Amino acid sequence: MFNHTEVSMFIFMGFANHLEEQIILFFVFLAIYLFTLFGNLGLFALVVLDSRLHTPMYHFLSVLSFLDACYSSVITPKMLVNFLAENKTISFSGCVAQMLISVTFGTTECFLLAVMAYDRYIAICNPLLYTAIMTPRVYVPLIIGSYVGGVLHATLHTVATFSLSFCASNIIRHIFCDIPPLLAISCSDTHINELLLFIFVSSIEIFTILIVLVSYGFIFIAVLRIRSAEGRKKVFSTCGSHLTGVSIYHGTILFMYLRPTSSYSLSHDMVVSVFYTIVIPMLNPIIYSLRNKDVKEAAKKFWEKTSSLITF
Repeated sequence: MFNHTEVSMFIFMGFANHLEEQIILFFVFLAIYLFTLFGNLGLFALVVLDSRLHTPMYHFLSVLSFLDACYSSVITPKMLVNFLAENKTISFSGCVAQMLISVTFGTTECFLLAVMAYDRYIAICNPLLYTAIMTPRVYVPLIIGSYVGGVLHATLHTVATFSLSFCASNIIRHIFCDIPPLLAISCSDTHINELLLFIFVSSIEIFTILIVLVSYGFIFIAVLRIRSAEGRKKVFSTCGSHLTGVSIYHGTILFMYLRPTSSYSLSHDMVVSVFYTIVIPMLNPIIYSLRNKDVKEAAKKFWEKTSSLITF
């Protein structure tokens, strides 16, 4: 797999060159990362500890929270180190691992968001059969399948990318080992890699977005049949957060990967990458908890219990 390369390490060319700017960015992204960990792992802990949240909907949410915490942790710590380091390098094997794991988590999130849309369809369109349909025999394989799909997709692109030769340059115009910037610096013919990227990313995007659209199409029809304003408000509150998360995530993925490498732009694409790898994992706990009554009540109960123990 590595016979065609003459590069033993890569150098990141990040956002800023001046030390003052790097220090400011270090503290900004450190705050974002800490909030991401606290928010996602806190939401994960709430679902695990509160028996009222032991339903398929919240199991999916806990998996998403854990996934976002891991996704951010693959990229952000190394980026924080590079803000303060003189040599912003990563070893060849480290770059392979970073790409493999980050693409795995990113693809898994695509599948998981689609699964969550299907779960909402069952809950709203077949509420009386929800617990009979979404049993552990159903939702556990859906979660495992999302991860398997992520691993297979990541393995394909990682093997294809690092089978190329990197002899002209080892400077990555990015903040982490992503596919487009690595294709941009390869001295091999990357047309097959670009074709694979387009085919598989577009297929996954079409498949997962179609599931979301069909699920919410049926949900919209069901909402029109609800006569009470309170019932409609509850449905919109439940689905609105998920639709927001899906729209933001898929929008950035489509922009980043479904276009030729020749149109790659350092400044614009780094911002987009930071958004879907670092900012969106931070936003997800806010999106899925602020408008969720059950999560807010569980958090309040946990806080009250923790406060009483501290006081005691």
